[in-house]
Amino acid sequence: MKIIIPFLLVFQILLFGQVEERWDWVETIPKPWTLSHDEVSELLPEFQKRYPDFHDRLKAFALWRIGTPYEIFKLGEEAEPDLDPIIRLDVSDCTAHILTCMAFVQSRDWEDAKETMIEIHYKPDRLGQKIPTFKSRWHYTSDRISFHSSTVDITPEVADKSDLEQVEIVLNQKTDGSEFLDLNWTKNIIVNFITSENIDVEILERLPEVCGVAFVKKSYFTQGIIIAHEGMIIDNAEILHASQGRGTTLREDFMTYYFRDSGPVFDGIMVYRFEPLEFVD
Repeated sequence: MKIIIPFLLVFQILLFGQVEERWDWVETIPKPWTLSHDEVSELLPEFQKRYPDFHDRLKAFALWRIGTPYEIFKLGEEAEPDLDPIIRLDVSDCTAHILTCMAFVQSRDWEDAKETMIEIHYKPDRLGQKIPTFKSRWHYTSDRISFHSSTVDITPEVADKSDLEQVEIVLNQKTDGSEFLDLNWTKNIIVNFITSENIDVEILERLPEVCGVAFVKKSYFTQGIIIAHEGMIIDNAEILHASQGRGTTLREDFMTYYFRDSGPVFDGIMVYRFEPLEFVD
């Protein structure tokens, strides 16, 4: 008996096969933590060529970094009080994964990526210059999502008002009035987040194909902190993130990651859109 496959099904098989093949190239090249700065520089133009769209390139670069060893707080200013590199690919934590991916996909080589990282990771001084210092760094993810042009808060756009909870907090100020980090800086901020009971597949389907997600932990509020973790949601279903618990950067189903047998891991999420920097060459 001859089996007839409908044309639409054949088209879908071919289409989705091609979509998956778009990302296969990153599996064929050496992992970033095994490469020298020069070798990474040689690959960056190929990322630009294969993935001319900014968000596609961001996804590809993030996929390439799967397996990166996890180490926390390993980005610095190469000067006191934090001597760690401004940019690196050998290790990562959750925020470093996001920021370094954003920097490299907008750069021509390693040194260019370092300069791009400074543009992303530091606030301008009174003269509008971005000089990497510990105190000028964007330390708080909720602050960056709310006020940085490259990570734009879209939480109220993808959720109904009834799905949201609002929190007002003084960033970097503990309940006893002292600073969490020695910055001589605090900021009063109001953010909305999607509560755990309102996070479902329907919410994920409203997201861009590639976007950022930041996880709210209410127990952190007493320390002047809102966000406990962040990552990247791809294909409206999966999270790419540097996991402290797993000791590596990995890709996994978002709903399975967030909801465990014991309940949700966090108290809610903020979601944000990635935007490229506006450079003038």
